[in-house]
Amino acid sequence: MKDTSWAHALEVTAGGNGLVGHAGAILLRMLADRTGLTSELDSALGLKGTFPLISRGMVLASTAISIAMGATAMAGIEVLEQLKPALGDAPSDSTVRRVLDLASDPVLVKVAQARARVRKRAWKLIGETPGGFPWIAVAGRVLAGWTVIDMDGTLITACSDKENARPTWKMGYGFHPLAAWCINTRECLEMMLRPGNAGSNTFADHKDVLGRALKQVPAAYRRQVLVRVDGAGASHKLVEHLLGLSTERKALLFTCGWTILDADEDAIAALPEDAWIPGLLQDGGLEEDKDVAEITHLMSRAGTWPEGLRFIARRVKPSRRHKKNMTAFEKKTGWKYSITCTNIPYTGMGGVPGSQHPQFIDTAQRDHATVETGGVRTAKAMGLRNLPSKTWRVNKGWVLAANIAADLTAWARLLGLHDQEELRDATPDTLRCRLWRVPARLVRHARKRILKISPDWPWKEAFITCWNRLCAIPAPG
Repeated sequence: MKDTSWAHALEVTAGGNGLVGHAGAILLRMLADRTGLTSELDSALGLKGTFPLISRGMVLASTAISIAMGATAMAGIEVLEQLKPALGDAPSDSTVRRVLDLASDPVLVKVAQARARVRKRAWKLIGETPGGFPWIAVAGRVLAGWTVIDMDGTLITACSDKENARPTWKMGYGFHPLAAWCINTRECLEMMLRPGNAGSNTFADHKDVLGRALKQVPAAYRRQVLVRVDGAGASHKLVEHLLGLSTERKALLFTCGWTILDADEDAIAALPEDAWIPGLLQDGGLEEDKDVAEITHLMSRAGTWPEGLRFIARRVKPSRRHKKNMTAFEKKTGWKYSITCTNIPYTGMGGVPGSQHPQFIDTAQRDHATVETGGVRTAKAMGLRNLPSKTWRVNKGWVLAANIAADLTAWARLLGLHDQEELRDATPDTLRCRLWRVPARLVRHARKRILKISPDWPWKEAFITCWNRLCAIPAPG
């Protein structure tokens, strides 16, 4: 038998008074109010001739907060009932459903405009922190001044029959949303909910999602944008569209995967051996048994594509997984090949030395894989492992709430925890464990309400610092 001596004379009752669970929700609620998100959402969700007793903006913001805390269904809003002494009554799950059911296309447009206005304010505040706006690093070079947007699709499994749930390309059943993430901040700028059988490289969907995502980026951060798309999402029309988005005042560069055909293998075969140079690690060091080379001048297929494109080949020693799908040419040479298509010019990216080199371009495209951890995994951890309703419109509303949860979490890290090494880049699960779900006791003294955290809690100072910083944000005008 296991030793249970620790439980000797231990009783469990429900007689605690003044207790507050999930106290970290007050941080997210303060952030939503101080940035103006709650009021902006309330205006966007207003319906002519209706006068709800509960602010719809507060309901949607509270739903997003409950998702950030770990809710996976509309009933999860009940977690905020624990904070009633601090936040007041939480909306019921039926109220949440009614608000989510407002997610018609016209309403979603107004909500997107509201989110863009709030994001502009949030990014300005982030830029004013000592840490400044987070610029990503590729191959040991900081992409200062560049906003990086990664586009990718993901699958959401439906365990029951739901509206527009369909078989997926992975032999599952559910939905196949397409999204665009800002990798600098880990915000989901736009997500389009689609049936499970939606295509991976549907141009119309990519165009719509990217267009809406760019509108979410404040104008000051839209002057230099790098868009990255994997090979599954790339198409001829998408590349043409991306090429047409740059102007004299705004640079939009991109990297994307490339489907290798026989003509492309001929171009690779024509490369002299000394044209291959070692690839770069993300810290700028050299890779072993992984080489890159530019093959733009050898690509016969390039003639059917618009001007301004470059093609970078990469070869690696095949793994056991690779060997199952190698072509005859790859088996003959003993290498596994991939190609990146880009419009990064031979002058490189503005302000980024060495960004014109094939090694850098290859590394930049491979860094797109971080969308799986910084974007897709974050989304799945905040409400998108499952869609809670049988109806399409309510599920669209839930996706919106999940995206707002990602926004709030990102802003909390970058505004309230920017100098906390363990928390600035923390995952949703880590934040829940250390901050969001911290228990506390609410006491009243001298006409004040005081939320008391255990003095032994390892991250108590981070919690208090975050609270004070968020309270210091000027109220929106």
